[in-house]
Amino acid sequence: MSAFAPIMFGDVGPNFHPVVSSSDLRQIVGALLTYGLLIAVLMLVACGATWALASAHGSWHTAAKAKTGLIVALLGAALLGSALAWANWLLDVGASL
Repeated sequence: MSAFAPIMFGDVGPNFHPVVSSSDLRQIVGALLTYGLLIAVLMLVACGATWALASAHGSWHTAAKAKTGLIVALLGAALLGSALAWANWLLDVGASL
């Protein structure tokens, strides 16, 4: 199999088996990711609506601020999405120590 073969994501999730109190850690990480993604989605909706309304009414300064908020929300959602892979890596490193 080549190094550039596509990766199949069948069961994606953190591996909590090496951690002693894995059920507590799983609940904490899951809750933080859920709340973070909910806030990012609400921020996307609010900033998108503000940008549209401000552009329609000619308030270019507010539209620019809303556009910045939209970019920040997108970056935050991307970082939260990659947090799962980072948590897996940290758990693997911790288990090997």
